[in-house]
Amino acid sequence: MAAFVDTAKIRIKAGDGGAGAVSFHREKYVAAGGPDGGDGGRGGNVVFQVDTNLSTLVEFRYKKRYFAQNGAPGAGKRCSGKSAPDLVIKVPMGTLVKEAETGRILADLSSHEPQVVARGGKGGWGNTHFATPTRQVPRFAKPGLPGEEFEVTLELKLLADVGLVGFPNVGKSSLISVCSEAKPAIANYHFTTLTPVLGVVRVDETKSFVMADIPGLIEGASEGVGLGHEFLRHVERCRLNVHVVDVSGIEGRDPVEDFEKINLELSSFNEELAGRPQIVAGNKCDLATEEQIVRFRDYVEGKGLRFFPISAATRQGVDALIYAVAQLLDTLPPIKVYEKEELPLSALEPKDKRAFTVTVQDGVYLVDADWLAPVLGSVNMDDYESLQYFQRVLRNSGIIDKLDEMGIQDGDTVSILDFEFDYVR
Repeated sequence: MAAFVDTAKIRIKAGDGGAGAVSFHREKYVAAGGPDGGDGGRGGNVVFQVDTNLSTLVEFRYKKRYFAQNGAPGAGKRCSGKSAPDLVIKVPMGTLVKEAETGRILADLSSHEPQVVARGGKGGWGNTHFATPTRQVPRFAKPGLPGEEFEVTLELKLLADVGLVGFPNVGKSSLISVCSEAKPAIANYHFTTLTPVLGVVRVDETKSFVMADIPGLIEGASEGVGLGHEFLRHVERCRLNVHVVDVSGIEGRDPVEDFEKINLELSSFNEELAGRPQIVAGNKCDLATEEQIVRFRDYVEGKGLRFFPISAATRQGVDALIYAVAQLLDTLPPIKVYEKEELPLSALEPKDKRAFTVTVQDGVYLVDADWLAPVLGSVNMDDYESLQYFQRVLRNSGIIDKLDEMGIQDGDTVSILDFEFDYVR
């Protein structure tokens, strides 16, 4: 059985763009054929994609570097270089990709849609682009832009509607085994469950939900004590927590104290978890006295929470719990999906290094700013929000103000690192 690994750190790099070619048309009886150097090909993107056959990040323990291919250089006769294929990295459903240095979210693999995390560099222009009436023999071309490169952390957060939380040996594994097809290891000692277990609970022919058995927490778990702290992240996506408590006290613990301690650990780990909807399941009622059950019920309901007495071993009360969970889920928002976070302008370069120059040649406004290369390489020209981000960068850096100062008009052409666009106010 493969080890359960839910965090990893790797380095990814998209391919560099191919260099543009310096070439001139050569043909018998044709004098001064002119420049015909082709553009370089685009570097390959690094793409993350869900593979439902994977349930752990263990593969990333052994391979730490993932580099996409570079684009091919341009050639003569206006031949563009071949763009490199994308590098596709397969991960389990629910994997979060973060930039290691800043912690910003690059992608959330919560669906089967592929996510481009590192964009390949754009190919450089061949010398064909640089011919003008006054420069008819350009003997230079542009190199390709570098591909994006990140050290990223991969963090697996299970996609489950319901999370079972509670102390070890309170019956969480027994509960998930009787209401789903999941078959966790069950034994009468602490930490039987060493990894999170997912199970699909079918309410009827048309309705089901996913339940996760989170390994038992103990006091101090949010500070790294015991095993449960390693899996607290898997509760973060759950829409609802079912708090399983042993009401019988057969291990000498007070169920009220257990209840308070687990909720304290959840809130200490993440304040948002403290406000997550919660249903309390009092397990092992077949071993408890009526007085024990009533005492704990009164305490839980006094906090405004719903209480269900159950016995996972005998299935007593389990169906009522499942139906209540399903009804509450119908009223809750969907599983949390984390939005991609853009790199703030302040993080690109120190302010004194964000220099730029703007010149005008043949009616084209040429912006020279090397620090813009990683921004331009990350912009998806087909995505409206991505273009808006690029526009904010230009405005916040002062480039837009400089263009206005130089008298640019709507419809004039702006060229930034070989990317041309028509200026619109």
